[in-house]
Amino acid sequence: MQEGTTTMPLEGIRVLDFSIMLAGPYCARLLADVGADVIKIEPPEGDDMRLRTPLRDGNSAYFGQLNAGKRSVALDLKSADAIKLVHRLVAETDILVENFRPGVMNRLGLGYETLREINPRLIYCSISGYGQTGPASERAAYAMIVHAESGFDRSLMRYAGDRDRPATGAIFVADVLGGIFGYSTIQTALVQRGRTGQGQRIDVALMDCMLNLLVYELQEAQFPIHASRPTYGPVRTLDGDILIAPITPRNFAALCEVTGQAELNDDPRFNTVPARGANWTAMMQVIEQWTRRLTVRECIAALDRAGVPSAVYRDPGAALTDPHLLQRGAFATIADAAGEFVGVNAPWKMSGAHTAMKREIPGVGAHRDEVLSQALGMSTEAIAGLAEAGAFGKARV
Repeated sequence: MQEGTTTMPLEGIRVLDFSIMLAGPYCARLLADVGADVIKIEPPEGDDMRLRTPLRDGNSAYFGQLNAGKRSVALDLKSADAIKLVHRLVAETDILVENFRPGVMNRLGLGYETLREINPRLIYCSISGYGQTGPASERAAYAMIVHAESGFDRSLMRYAGDRDRPATGAIFVADVLGGIFGYSTIQTALVQRGRTGQGQRIDVALMDCMLNLLVYELQEAQFPIHASRPTYGPVRTLDGDILIAPITPRNFAALCEVTGQAELNDDPRFNTVPARGANWTAMMQVIEQWTRRLTVRECIAALDRAGVPSAVYRDPGAALTDPHLLQRGAFATIADAAGEFVGVNAPWKMSGAHTAMKREIPGVGAHRDEVLSQALGMSTEAIAGLAEAGAFGKARV
């Protein structure tokens, strides 16, 4: 590749996206970001996520963030004609993504073993709460369920220090991890298929994703640590809170210097890394004697000059106007029937590839005729016949 040229890495790769909610749609959208032709198969009434707030003129920005760049075909999967149509599409497809409860796709006639007979090169990615096998595999599980059962919520409770029950929450970490792990494993499977010519089944479990997040905690569970671990929390200033993270000896030395508290170097509670870890809260209370005399802006400026890692606590909306993020291209302009808004790009840049989100968010079934004619060579009359037979539901939206 010549310097300065960019490509769409997955151009020419077709994906059937049967997924709903968050993890699967996010996985498939990442595939669309890098050039795959992602065909979203949704029910005639549309994916339930289309109804999730925030809504603008009936259009969900939440849905848009997860589905930009895809094409939509609405099918009634209770229809035998619709299933036959999917089988024909599978023959022309590289990747399938689904995140139903295990067993659902089998009952529809769309399980992996059935579809691999149609297309041995198919990479079939299933994302579920507990995986496709094991005693818990068929349990209903959303992200917050595996947050609780993985130990994640109780770990956060313990680190908070002032709680005896887990906090409530609504950030679905497991779903985002599931989407990313699904996406990355699909790339690995594509490389392997290039060598063997064979597709395969990918089984991503949200529970396993969360366990991979608990890198320290699962080791501590086997080898208990009786000393306190540093927990990074708010430090008061004159007009708000900041976070300071002097993790390395160099960070700590710079912090002592910038705060004018050189005596901390000689305090046995703080003069080694293990000692600071065991007495982290006490150390921050001493540092707070300096921060309380300054504003947030003054503290951050001084700490930045000294090279001490620090941050302001911000609301999410502040990121939308952050000059650094804007310069890096962290956001994309995407659009649905209600107009334009801002979407968040995947957290990577590639020097030889386009990876930004695609602009258009599909309407329900908006690409039916286009997809079926391009992928399967179907005529207008053949598509109309399927519509009359009910393959697309009672009425096209």
